[in-house]
Amino acid sequence: MKMTIKTGLTAIALLLCVNLSAQEKPVTFGVKGGLNLSNMTQDLKGDAKVGFNLGVTMDYALQNNFYLLTGLSYSLEGTKEDDVKLNLSYLKLPIHFGYKLPVDNNTKIVFHAGPYLAYALDGKYKSGGVSIDAFDDDVEEASGFKLKRFDMGLGLGIDAEFGQLCVGLNCDLGLTNLIDVKDSVLGDPKGKNTNASLTIGYKF
Repeated sequence: MKMTIKTGLTAIALLLCVNLSAQEKPVTFGVKGGLNLSNMTQDLKGDAKVGFNLGVTMDYALQNNFYLLTGLSYSLEGTKEDDVKLNLSYLKLPIHFGYKLPVDNNTKIVFHAGPYLAYALDGKYKSGGVSIDAFDDDVEEASGFKLKRFDMGLGLGIDAEFGQLCVGLNCDLGLTNLIDVKDSVLGDPKGKNTNASLTIGYKF
């Protein structure tokens, strides 16, 4: 009987430890998706363009409610002017530091900011039925500036976590001049990314 009780108490203790570890796990993975409202600056500036984003997230717990927030996402951005659209498809890696402010047992407000890195998987100038590669050397002769694939910048955002459900508002400001011009006749044109996104996600 004593052995049975001891075994039962040991099993309960192990279950409690496993449950506590699950609640305090240092790494949390998730998925998210949402809408983008993007534009570009200076010589590439046009009208805001609607796109979307979809990706995976990772939250790494540091100390005192501070976290390293990162992940990988596909993001459709760009700009438009009259009947010409510039569509840029990015693979983005944010590296944000965040603070999760507990509101109640199941709700947290998350403030975060940090750099991001991005690589354009595809880029097209589109007008009517015509589509031109934005990274091709001949694009300047057709409709616009040749662009660089790599981008980096700064992002900031605020999220609300309701248990495993998360809703977020994020803004990215590009720091890289995306125009790849080697001809001095064109001067020194500049253009950078800007993007605001509204997302909804789920953390496992």
